Amino acid sequence: MTYNELVLLAIVFTVINDIYILKTRLLARKVFWTSYAIIVFFQLITNGWLTYNEIVIYSDDVITGLRIAFAPIEDLGFGFALVTNVMALWVFLGRRGIRR
Repeated sequence: MTYNELVLLAIVFTVINDIYILKTRLLARKVFWTSYAIIVFFQLITNGWLTYNEIVIYSDDVITGLRIAFAPIEDLGFGFALVTNVMALWVFLGRRGIRR
């Protein structure tokens, strides 16, 4: 499976997980997108710094070549999946009264 296919799979799973599995519907909330805008801003700074300084190097054969702040666009997809799934799980467990 390629890097791009994994990104698409992660995003599709995230949407299904939010809407149908955990049923948190974070993606339908304005507060989520406001929070995510703040998170993605810092993600771009961090990813940009890491890739610009060649701490993290991507093979041009496995990415589309589109970059934002020096980081491959695919990283935004993985970041979105990670953040959204963690937040959805947090809300899901909070609704069930699980604190630890």
